[in-house]
Amino acid sequence: MRHAATTPGIGDPPGFELGKCATQRNLSAAGRDDARAIGAAFRHHNIVPGAVWSSRWCRCLETARLAFDGAKPEPTLDSMFRLDEATGAARLQDLRNRLEARRGMGPLVLVTHDVNIRALTGEYLEQGEMLLTELRDGRLAVIGRLNAHSDRSATARAR
Repeated sequence: MRHAATTPGIGDPPGFELGKCATQRNLSAAGRDDARAIGAAFRHHNIVPGAVWSSRWCRCLETARLAFDGAKPEPTLDSMFRLDEATGAARLQDLRNRLEARRGMGPLVLVTHDVNIRALTGEYLEQGEMLLTELRDGRLAVIGRLNAHSDRSATARAR
């Protein structure tokens, strides 16, 4: 899942510090509503994540915590926006290894950033949009999408 809608901007403002939300681009009021709508859609369909992992950026953690119980910070989901190619590739492999290690443990929700999602799946997501995936041969195969946008009601679309 890409974090829910934020205040305007790309990336983070100068002076960004991990763990200090005042230095980051954060969720907007609409984004907080979107996150709650995603969580409500899961509950409506009786989908209970086995775990929820989130980037440590405040906008991702807030999205995860508003939507789901028990969200845990996961450094492999931190933004790769400023990473060099080798470091980004190593981080993706580390994440894939972690995903493989929890195979069969129930649904896992990952809350992260656009650049990470594109690197993992090749897909572009709007803020607050989610891909439904399966782990196949060490890769995430996209099987559907879930989004919560303009009318604040979550909708699902299968592929």
